[in-house]
Amino acid sequence: MIKWNKQFEYPTSVRSLINNQRHYAVNDRKLPSVTTILQATQSEEKKQSLERWKQKVGDQAAENIKNVAANRGSILHRIIEGYLMDQRHADLSDLGQQAGTMAQIVIDEEIKPNISEIWGIEATLYHEGIGYAGATDFIGIHEGKAAICDWKQSNKPKRKEWIHDYGLQLAAYSLAFQDMFNETIHKGVNAIITADNYYQRFVWEGEEFRQLKYEWMRKVEQYYNNLDKNQEK
Repeated sequence: MIKWNKQFEYPTSVRSLINNQRHYAVNDRKLPSVTTILQATQSEEKKQSLERWKQKVGDQAAENIKNVAANRGSILHRIIEGYLMDQRHADLSDLGQQAGTMAQIVIDEEIKPNISEIWGIEATLYHEGIGYAGATDFIGIHEGKAAICDWKQSNKPKRKEWIHDYGLQLAAYSLAFQDMFNETIHKGVNAIITADNYYQRFVWEGEEFRQLKYEWMRKVEQYYNNLDKNQEK
C-alpha cells in the first residue's frame, strides 16, 4: 500500500462545453481547461502538421485512430487509478485487455518503484487569479520529491522535443496547486506507454520546469487576449 496524505482538499467540479471547448465549473466560475488553452494557442506549424497527417491518412481514418486511442487511454487511466486506490478494475474487451497490459507496465515500471505517497488522484486543480482549471492524474511523492505525474498512452514512441505540450500541462497543474495550497512543486513526470508496450518516462524539473511555468502563463495571457479580440468583433 502506498501512503495517503490527505491534508489537501480538492474542489468538486463539473465539466461543460462552451463553444465546443472544455471548461470546469469551479466556485461559481466557468474556467477554461488546460487542454482548451493549449489547443487555442497552438502554433501555426503544429496546426499545419496535424492537417498534413489528416490528409495523409484520410479524415475517417484519423477520426477512428483518435477515438480508439481515447477509449484505450480512458481504460488505462481507470485501471491505474484503481490500483492506486487499492481497487481492481478489469475490462475483458479486446481493447480493455490491451489497455490492461499497458497499465500494468506503467504500474510495474513507474508506480511501484518510484511513488511513495499520494496527495491526490484525478484531482481538480484551478488557478483563481490567472483563470484556468484542469484535472491531473497524480500528485504526490515521486522518487522522494513532490511531483505532478501524468500517465499517457501513444501509438508510437516519443522524443522529448515532440511532447512540449505535455510539459506545459504539468507546469500548469503545478502552478494551480501552488495557488491553491501555497506549496511549490518543482517536478513533473510523463509516463508514456505505447500500444505495443514500449515504456518511456520523461522528467521535467529544475530550470526547464521553471521556464515551462513562465511559458504557460504567457499561453494563458494569449488565450484571454484572443478571447477579448474575438468578442470585440
